[in-house]
Amino acid sequence: MTEHKKMGFWSKFLFSLDHKDIGFQYFLTAMFMAAFGGFFVYVFRYNLAFGPDDIPLYGSLTAKSYNQLVTNHGAIMIFWVGMPMLLSVLGNYLIPIMIGTDDMAFPLLNKISYWTFLLSCIVLLCGFLMPTGAFGGGWTMYPPLSVSDFGYNNPNTTFKANFFTGNTFFLLAVALEFISMLMGGINFLVTTLNKRAKGLSLLRLPISVWMINIANLLFTLSVGPLVAGAFMLLMDILIGTGFFDAYRGGDPILWQHLFWFFGHPEVYVLLLPALGVVGEILPVFSRKPFFGYRFVIVLVLISAVLSLVVWAHHQFISGIDPGAASIFSLLTIIISIPFAGMVLSFLATLWRGKIRFKLPMMWALSMLATFTFFGGFTGLHLGSNVFDIYAHDTYFVIAHFHYTLFPTVFLGGFSAIYFWFPKFSGRHMNRILGLIHFWGTFIFFNTTFIPLFWLGLQGEHRRIFDYTSWSNLLMQPEHILARQIATISAIILIVTQFAFLYNFFMSIYKGRKAEKNPWESNTLEWQADSPPGHGNFHQYPVVSRWPYDYNNPESDLDFTPQNTK
Repeated sequence: MTEHKKMGFWSKFLFSLDHKDIGFQYFLTAMFMAAFGGFFVYVFRYNLAFGPDDIPLYGSLTAKSYNQLVTNHGAIMIFWVGMPMLLSVLGNYLIPIMIGTDDMAFPLLNKISYWTFLLSCIVLLCGFLMPTGAFGGGWTMYPPLSVSDFGYNNPNTTFKANFFTGNTFFLLAVALEFISMLMGGINFLVTTLNKRAKGLSLLRLPISVWMINIANLLFTLSVGPLVAGAFMLLMDILIGTGFFDAYRGGDPILWQHLFWFFGHPEVYVLLLPALGVVGEILPVFSRKPFFGYRFVIVLVLISAVLSLVVWAHHQFISGIDPGAASIFSLLTIIISIPFAGMVLSFLATLWRGKIRFKLPMMWALSMLATFTFFGGFTGLHLGSNVFDIYAHDTYFVIAHFHYTLFPTVFLGGFSAIYFWFPKFSGRHMNRILGLIHFWGTFIFFNTTFIPLFWLGLQGEHRRIFDYTSWSNLLMQPEHILARQIATISAIILIVTQFAFLYNFFMSIYKGRKAEKNPWESNTLEWQADSPPGHGNFHQYPVVSRWPYDYNNPESDLDFTPQNTK
């Protein structure tokens, strides 16, 4: 299994079919896109706090550029950072080695999915080079903003003129990214079902494998209507059909339904892999079995089904029937119940455990705390149609969804990186730099977004480019100070990530060598070499127990690997 021809640089980083190489390619590309998303947020947050003139490293910001940066920041962080990090990177790295196999079921399809993802990144960034500039109508692509380059707003009504616009390139990039995720998701599901090690039944799978696959299944079930809607929207832009443009007899609210039928499950597509990582880490560093393992799997399946029927809580001010709004409000509040059950399961796993506050554990606990107390509880507020009508499109909503997505993508993502880095690099990351990164990220993330809750309740609207143009609109000293605190914190938060980048790449080459199983964990990946060679294992493992058999009285150690008889 481990014999293979030595690969050169280009063959390894462009043409390798090894799932670990492809996972690393996804990681590097997602980090590259995160640099754009981070720079965009620095520019427009600086503008909101200190004005649009003479922004360091940028210059002066116009209203059009502000809309373009806000739009592309949101899209990049969700579609080109969050999804590849939590699905493609974790799925590629973890699924084959955690189920005890050599690679994906379809290695070539896996490579094609990465190439398609890379192409989507190029197409998105090319949108900034279009004559009309990048798309600036919001990451949700609501008509008529997303079709405004056609017809009455644009004298150029030829197919060519309408194709070479930011709108078209943005839409094509999203479509390519979805195709990539679909190819990868199918591969993950088939691999998990068909290539498991002998003895590894479905109820012996690690919780992270369950979560990644349920997230992929949820993505597959929900993305279809949006793909159809995207095709119709593209026709509106290119040839002047009228599916969504009210000027031509279309219905813009139809797009909202098609978008949010996917858009809300997308939140759980990102959340579930992060919860899987947390569920993997807590038993290891509390030295206890996972509490309620089967119960949590059932809760995840229930929450996935419910996530498909709550989409219209994004549309409470769109003219939706009050009766329907009440139904969607009730369903939104009900979906919190299975997630509350998962959190209680995690807390029960920690209860009276021998907790080790290693870096992965600190990141996992921070993810669980911030997502639950700020993201989850404020979600209950916004799930109420009465409160949402007041808070809709204010910075309260901005703060809420950042408290759902940032803990999920970044705190959950970093917990995974710090946990599995010794396995896939064969090295340990520097703990001092890791602590600087953790505390800098945790503190300044909170000081960035907590002020936005207060500003939102004061009525600050999310779409205003320059508040100095409205001297009587939230321009009192306390409002200006809150915006400045949020902006300065965001800048420090971004700068803190350089400590991680330095630590990550330095440790790959100069970090302290890692043992085969430094965390004394049970799952199969820790039984492979560090780093795993080609084929992962010298021989296929045989599984005889579940993955969370800690402090088993029949064992001399406080952990019992899955392949122990």
